[in-house]
Amino acid sequence: MPQLRPSLSIAAAAFALALAALAPTAPAQAQPANDTLAKIKASGAITFGYREASFGFSYLDANLKPVGYSIEICNRIVDAVKTELKLPALDIKYQAVTSANRIPLVQNGTVDIECGSTTNLVERQSQVAFSPDIFRYNVRTLVKADSGIKSIADLQGKTVVTTAGTTSFRLLRAADKGRSLEVNQLSGKDHTDSFLLVESGRAQAFVLDDILLAGQIANARNPKDFVITGESLRTENQSLMFRKDDPAFKALVDRVVSGMMKSGEMEKLYSKWFMSPIPPKGININYPLNAETKEAFANPSSKGI
Repeated sequence: MPQLRPSLSIAAAAFALALAALAPTAPAQAQPANDTLAKIKASGAITFGYREASFGFSYLDANLKPVGYSIEICNRIVDAVKTELKLPALDIKYQAVTSANRIPLVQNGTVDIECGSTTNLVERQSQVAFSPDIFRYNVRTLVKADSGIKSIADLQGKTVVTTAGTTSFRLLRAADKGRSLEVNQLSGKDHTDSFLLVESGRAQAFVLDDILLAGQIANARNPKDFVITGESLRTENQSLMFRKDDPAFKALVDRVVSGMMKSGEMEKLYSKWFMSPIPPKGININYPLNAETKEAFANPSSKGI
């Protein structure tokens, strides 16, 4: 019996389909990887990165809801995003971040904007982008009031804690200026963990932004047992953080933040979170607006240090 063969037309069609399957396909509507506004519009949601214990800036209230100065600024940005994208509503999702993981979580798209207490460093700008400075402060040292520690030199032979992922210990080394300061270093997973190491006596000093140290003291069981002391290691700045190479989103963030500064709204928010009783305990951090932050409000800048 003769073997049956497919017709030439069928064979040709099959060959064409095989070639088509091997050909690369282009996405119908490719969008830039860092187009945050497009990502938000497609999902109907924006994800805030928040800190659990940056008191005043970004922390959890009694209902475990993220609150604070940085969170409120991000809420204003959400209002602007809804207007820009013509969205009647936008779901806000929250992702806890630490000093160690905050940059990777912004880079990989898990977090759209970090509403925390991050320093805008020029070296970090190769990885992420920043808003204009929302706060400027000095890096100093928290110790027990009866410790006798009053300067960097007094830390000789002591145990010093810094929070993982911060620049504090590097600044301490730079400020030492060749005096061969010898200290034992401990690392806390977050600011509260670092503070507890001093409170428990495992460390004698905690180096960090003075405003964050003030927040830890205000929330301590016995605030009078602690003081902020010593030389300023550096004047630094805090900003909101988001993905780099996204000019449209940065322009929106810059417009909102600068507008709040020029209208006086930012100073009112500052008074609410740093000069008034705040949840959950009704504690007043009592950190008056300093000259450096006044300058930031008068001349908005995301230049970095």
